[in-house]
Amino acid sequence: MALPIVAIVGRPNVGKSTIVNRIAQADEAIVHEMRGVTRDRSYHEADWNGVAFTLIDTGGIEVASDDEFQGSITAQALEGANEADAIVFVVDGRTGINNDDEAVARILQRTDKPVFVAVNKMDTPNKMDELWEFYSLGLGDPWPISALHGHGTGDLLDAVVDELRKLDLGERVADEVDAINVAIIGRPNAGKSSLTNKLTRDDRSIVSDVAGTTRDAVDTLVEHEGRFYRIVDTAGLRRKSQMDEDVEYYGFVRAMRAIDRADVVLLVVDSPLGLTNEDQRVAGYALERGCAMGIVLNKWDIVGGPEAKAAIRERIADRMMFVGYAPVVAISALTGKNVERIWGMIDKAYAAYSRTIPTNQLNTWLAGIRETGHTVSKGKAILRMKYVTQTGVRPPTFTFFCNRPDIVTDNYERFLENSLRRSFDLEGTPARLRFKKKD
Repeated sequence: MALPIVAIVGRPNVGKSTIVNRIAQADEAIVHEMRGVTRDRSYHEADWNGVAFTLIDTGGIEVASDDEFQGSITAQALEGANEADAIVFVVDGRTGINNDDEAVARILQRTDKPVFVAVNKMDTPNKMDELWEFYSLGLGDPWPISALHGHGTGDLLDAVVDELRKLDLGERVADEVDAINVAIIGRPNAGKSSLTNKLTRDDRSIVSDVAGTTRDAVDTLVEHEGRFYRIVDTAGLRRKSQMDEDVEYYGFVRAMRAIDRADVVLLVVDSPLGLTNEDQRVAGYALERGCAMGIVLNKWDIVGGPEAKAAIRERIADRMMFVGYAPVVAISALTGKNVERIWGMIDKAYAAYSRTIPTNQLNTWLAGIRETGHTVSKGKAILRMKYVTQTGVRPPTFTFFCNRPDIVTDNYERFLENSLRRSFDLEGTPARLRFKKKD
């Protein structure tokens, strides 16, 4: 069933993300005392009195600001409000109304959607004398709440879900559809948000040439040629020791969570900069978590000449051998050139990631390995491989039964994996090999 949508809007630092976390009963939205922490709009599941809905956390709306992101942040917030079925307009009960509140109110007065004015930071219950000025916003009765302590949030939610129950959602696509989870990862400023916007045909992720623009992991459900994909744009990953803000660290945590639930990750590499240690480290995160992977060489259109391009590909092949199964595609997210190729790469990687190989085919392959006589030994002990079966998918996992699993070397394990990949189509996915003793 499709879920109704509730947008949380307001100027910066009024407690929108704290309200989101309170309603969703999770710590998914980044909360920090610094203004402008939330930039992209992010989506969170919630439930109240048996009514499930989706919350949109939006960036703070400011009319006059010298923040270079503010125009994009405001556009994101207004788009979230436009997408919603109901809107919670958050204001600060301590500081009262300012010009930004009045500007937001004028915009919301023109909508035909139900709007609830939530007067936050009312930490002392029943203190009604501070509410009167908020009637001047022209949006009906204000609701006193304390997102920090939970006061008043239940009454507000009662009113919100009463409105949601009246909705006819029609044939809206539900978030619960069967979709391939795709996380777009990489170092800061590699072009992840630009790629996300091209794949989703949406400007939901804020794009800027300033590193670290994306702070939350942002989900978008998209349909392509009859198949659904859940695209997640993540914050740029780098060493925790290089993070100079608490907020950036929280973004790193969200990105790691996105990788944890991804089926396929797209590692976006800044081609003119070339492959970096951070790119290798990010690929390592995905490998550790067993995700299928594709490597996207972005900004390929501004790499100078065939020799420079050949050098980049050679460096990728050399330094990314530990994820040598990952296909590579060169694109320009800015112009859209070759972006369509990514869909095929995702589909192929996901098919390999989910593949089940029949046991009889695996043991026919193993018989061929035995016939070559290629094995390992230690002292008088000789490894004898007896039987193999697939014991897991996503990623595919194979268990080998042998006489001496303790003498299997890393080189021999790589030999078996490479042979498996030559015999069965496993491009794009890691493969895990297990060895068990069988006399």
